Amino acid sequence: MDTLLASSFGCFGPIAIFLIIYLFACLKVVNEYERLVVFTLGKVEDKPKGPGLCFVWRPFQTAITVSLRTTVLEVPSQDVITRDNVSLKVSAVVYSRVLDPKQAIIGVENYYYATSQIAQTTLRSILGEVSLDELLADREKLSARLREIIDRSTEPWGVEVSSVELKSVDLPEQIQRAMGKQAEAEREKRAKIIAAEGELMASQQLLEAANKISQNPTAIQMRYLQTLTEIAVEKNSTIVFPLPMEIMKAFEKLTEK
Repeated sequence: MDTLLASSFGCFGPIAIFLIIYLFACLKVVNEYERLVVFTLGKVEDKPKGPGLCFVWRPFQTAITVSLRTTVLEVPSQDVITRDNVSLKVSAVVYSRVLDPKQAIIGVENYYYATSQIAQTTLRSILGEVSLDELLADREKLSARLREIIDRSTEPWGVEVSSVELKSVDLPEQIQRAMGKQAEAEREKRAKIIAAEGELMASQQLLEAANKISQNPTAIQMRYLQTLTEIAVEKNSTIVFPLPMEIMKAFEKLTEK
């Protein structure tokens, strides 16, 4: 009896060990942010598995893990020629995530690489339709337009583009110098306009003051004495001889005669 049991264990022992190893090999742990796309004899299952502990019958089933987290795709610097024939380099950042893991696997060979290529080509084509001033002033509007176009292209792959941001715009040195001269000319223009407005306001105030002072001769004399006081304070070495206004009027009458 013992010999029979020993012989039976000797036959089925390796098989049992193999089955245990096989079952453990078929177990797969899927994280909360992942989904498992399973193919059974080449046919994809309707619903991805996960999260949690999943069982994959190897080798009849194969599984591909897809992450559902938002990925940051950096679009390398692209050579762009704007509508007004200005050559510059523009880089951007694309934020995307997978909504349909099944479609992301069977709809395109590599959804991450495909999204990158779509972002690069769209960036060049859209920025080539705008001028340099529009690119620098309306970056938010251009980012929204880029996001809409890229998201429409990646939608059949089950990939959603949540945001596109223009990272940097590298202008040629000649354009930077020209923009610097333009900004300097604008500042000089504003300074001259402000100075001219100040002169106009000062002349208006002087005209009003002259009209008021001319109405009373005593006011002219008081202003004359006030001016002498200011000169005496600032110029101590200056000797001033006040000349009454009546004497000037007398000279004017003699001149008229």
